Amino acid sequence: MATPAISTSSIHLDILTNYLVSMARSVELNVDRALTALLQTGSSDPRQSPSEIFLLEPRVNEMEIVIDDHAIRMLRGGYLSSEEIRQVVATLKITNDLERMGDLAVNLAERIISLTEMHPVAAPPELEPMVAAVRAMIKKSLGALIFRNVVLASEVLESDDLVDRYRDDIFERLLDGMRLCPGDVAPNLQLVLASRYLERLADHATNIAEDIIFWVRGLDVRHGRLANLNPQASPFTENS
Repeated sequence: MATPAISTSSIHLDILTNYLVSMARSVELNVDRALTALLQTGSSDPRQSPSEIFLLEPRVNEMEIVIDDHAIRMLRGGYLSSEEIRQVVATLKITNDLERMGDLAVNLAERIISLTEMHPVAAPPELEPMVAAVRAMIKKSLGALIFRNVVLASEVLESDDLVDRYRDDIFERLLDGMRLCPGDVAPNLQLVLASRYLERLADHATNIAEDIIFWVRGLDVRHGRLANLNPQASPFTENS
């Protein structure tokens, strides 16, 4: 029996997806390094050096260029189905969010280095659970990407409010500390910026989750439109 022919578009889509997953893994590694280094700020024996985070950033930027070029050439080819076009468009949007997450990992590393050059201050107690929440959102969003899992993607969307609450609590605590102890303004400001970067990482994880739902289901769930997602539908699909 003859083997069914594999379409050219399927081959190119597989290549594009492999590029995207590779970029996602690199970004996840760098962000994880930054989050670990942030929690170890002030430690006498930190296990994670923030300087390592800068080494992977050029690779992430190069992968963004490769993915964009491949995706644009596919769109120009004019041979894609509507479902395939949806996948390519989602890939371009996800790539942009991954690149921004890579930038935020570098921004965090810069804040961590600045903190090590200042007198130590106690980190807000909400920082560690905020980092844990952000790390979980990123892990789930990239898991949803790799497995095209809508359930994981929807869980990411439901976690965003928790990160926002942590951010608000941290801002309030740090601002109170700066008012009470002007000498701590400089290091506390670095922590304010770091918590803002954490919030933005969560925002990008949310964007990726929304794009995965669009890719898999063809649904736009931005701006609180998660109710459009049918929880009874299969969370797994390869071609939608």
